[in-house]
Amino acid sequence: MTRLWKGMGIVVGAVVVLIAAFVFSAWAPDRTVAELAPRWAPPPSQFITVNGLAMHLRDEGLRDDSLPLVLLHGTSASLHTWDGWTKALAPTHRVIRLDLPGFGLTGPTPDSDYAMPGTLAFLAGLLDSLHVTRAIFIGNSMGGAVATSFALAHPERVAKLVLVDAAGYPMRSTSVPIGFRIARSPLLSALMRKVLPRSIVESSVRNVYGDPSKVTPELVDRFYELTLRAGNRAAVSARFQQAPSDSFSNDIKSIHVPTLILWGTLDHLIPLENAERFHRDIAGSTVVTFDGLGHVPHEEDPARSIVAVQEFLRGRP
Repeated sequence: MTRLWKGMGIVVGAVVVLIAAFVFSAWAPDRTVAELAPRWAPPPSQFITVNGLAMHLRDEGLRDDSLPLVLLHGTSASLHTWDGWTKALAPTHRVIRLDLPGFGLTGPTPDSDYAMPGTLAFLAGLLDSLHVTRAIFIGNSMGGAVATSFALAHPERVAKLVLVDAAGYPMRSTSVPIGFRIARSPLLSALMRKVLPRSIVESSVRNVYGDPSKVTPELVDRFYELTLRAGNRAAVSARFQQAPSDSFSNDIKSIHVPTLILWGTLDHLIPLENAERFHRDIAGSTVVTFDGLGHVPHEEDPARSIVAVQEFLRGRP
């Protein structure tokens, strides 16, 4: 019996050492905006306070454009996801992109409210601060849901929509990034507020690319470091609980603005069938698909995916 207890003690001790080693190697405390800003918010980044929240944005391109483009990113992303498209669009348009509440350098809301009405209020407030009364809204994934909801809540302010692998309907995902699965688990998400293996972030980013070999260390750095922004890890978990992406799906038929729907055929998070649902519900909409691209075609292949957008924008109202 003594040998048994001794053996069990060795095993338990080994397990404790392994857990301690894991926690030590993956320990990832919050980082402040001041720490992150030099790398992720150089000019032309700016911060505008809306309803008590300092929102990170970039306002670029033509200053006299009467119909700006507003670019909205997806879950756990940031305004940087639009770098490629902004470079192509800024010479001929005013391009406004922002970190939505709970993400990027904008970070958590003062009251931890991430339901859609609150997000729309922040967006409307920001546009008011920029003196933008009407715009063309472009959104990917969660950002597509925000753009669609904004069109429903403020139809007079939306001239056109571009929905890029957008959320909005129930999703029958065939593959979900591990980071999203962790964020939906109260226990695991609580743990990840203190530890965050970089490998989890890398796996999650690779999961949404049609060709994972395109995911660079620099891209993983961006997602990893901005996830560590103080409050973001708790915010993404709260958003999953508070803001179901399909809560407004029955109202989408009420949208009556020119709409372009873009989709990667290898999107395993929001399958291509959802593009057809948007197309069916939004009268007069157009669908363009990209073979070989995944959930973020604007980021994975900006040169290829921007062409349809530029053609769509030439017919501006």
